[in-house]
Amino acid sequence: MASQPTEMSARNWMLRRLMLEAIRNDPDYNGGNYTSQPRMMKYAVAAYGVASSGGTLGYQTLAPTAAKADKIVDDRLAAQITTDTNDFIYQWEASHDYNPSSALERIEAPLLAINAADDERNPPETGVTENALKRVKNGRIYLIPASTETRGHATTANAAFYKQQLQELLQSAPQRTM
Repeated sequence: MASQPTEMSARNWMLRRLMLEAIRNDPDYNGGNYTSQPRMMKYAVAAYGVASSGGTLGYQTLAPTAAKADKIVDDRLAAQITTDTNDFIYQWEASHDYNPSSALERIEAPLLAINAADDERNPPETGVTENALKRVKNGRIYLIPASTETRGHATTANAAFYKQQLQELLQSAPQRTM
């Protein structure tokens, strides 16, 4: 869901890298030996979130004026970050060498890849996922159409967008007994 079966790359990795570099270059970070959470972390996390999740039509609907856009930014910057900065960096940096593409032909189970047409992190217009799924014997993709109700990369957090497709997959999948 909301992923690409390929090497971490392009805008997705570039934005992750910029977020991590902003945190690491905060003087408060002190090479990971901070005494309190670095101040730049909340700005880096908020910027990454706006840049990579929310959907173009979704944000236009939620923030059609500067005042409403400012309110969203203010709310994001006011949100408490409870994750330890070093843990956060480790977690996000761990995706750097992610690349599942070498084993796609080995997948035998029915596979339903779900993505949103307005996913900023895994943009379907690149054709990456569609081409990769050609290598999966029983693989197919369901692309949730972009709308004012979708939220880009975050769309797949709402099962209402793909409930029917998931039910069809589960009903048609071969049943194995143990």
